[in-house]
Amino acid sequence: MRVISGSKKGLPLKAVPGTNTRPTTDKVKESIFNMIGPYFDGGIAVDLFAGSGNLGIESLSRGIDLCIFIEKDQKAIQTINENLKKCRLEDSSEIYKIDAARAVKAFEKRELKIELLFVDPPYNKTVFYDLAEKIVEVGCMSDSGIIVCEHDKTVGLATDLGTFTLARRETYGGTIISIYRRRLEEEGD
Repeated sequence: MRVISGSKKGLPLKAVPGTNTRPTTDKVKESIFNMIGPYFDGGIAVDLFAGSGNLGIESLSRGIDLCIFIEKDQKAIQTINENLKKCRLEDSSEIYKIDAARAVKAFEKRELKIELLFVDPPYNKTVFYDLAEKIVEVGCMSDSGIIVCEHDKTVGLATDLGTFTLARRETYGGTIISIYRRRLEEEGD
């Protein structure tokens, strides 16, 4: 696992020890960023269920100003810290060891405007995709924001998440990437 592009291109990233997390492969990560970027001009990213921090670190390398990492597992938190230190991105990040649902409430309280939201929960925890819709509902996504959901091919996600609609869906083996963007208002609305 490595940073694929941007200012930290080529730096290796450590995976979380054990079998509790499922890291996004470099091939899938590269495809995600080819679909949504590939580069960014600032903004805030949130890596919900961050694991090793792989997706958030890639977004920082590609121009995001700040990435907020949300993770409950202590080993994963340690790994995120190590990876950020290795990439010298500690000053561009915030890490919170909290439940994802509580994180959404904190985003609302801070009145965040998220440019890039990664939702990649454990594959057997499909209820967490509802959190993406909640983030949209409480107004925490920027107008140009993008939501990236990584899920198992057995999980069917809705076409719409509040005011966001499915822009693209790609399959990579047993993994599906669903990308949502704000729905354009109909003329006259």
